[in-house]
Amino acid sequence: MFPTPLLHLAKKSPIGIFINARVLRDQMKREAFAENEQLRQALRYISQNTTLPPRQRAHAQLQLTTMHAHTRSTQFKNRCIVGGKGRGVFRDFRMGRYQFRLNALAGNLPGVKKASW
Repeated sequence: MFPTPLLHLAKKSPIGIFINARVLRDQMKREAFAENEQLRQALRYISQNTTLPPRQRAHAQLQLTTMHAHTRSTQFKNRCIVGGKGRGVFRDFRMGRYQFRLNALAGNLPGVKKASW
């Protein structure tokens, strides 16, 4: 298998957990979104404002469509930061079900304990 071009960028994420290429790609998408969020919101406001002239609205819409796809919030996916799984991820902890269970039982998650009734 050939090495992924994203793997040479970082072995650890900014939060300090080992990651794979999918998690790194997701992190890059989130950073691109954060950088362009205000510009995108301004352009969306201009393009949807009916009091502005149609030419100005069309120009804002054109700028929106030419922006990179990673600047949209729909492009990133909640992934497990430990294993990189894309399904069964708890949003609050950003961990998959199994990793959440292991970390909760080990006491690594504050405020989480095994239920008993």
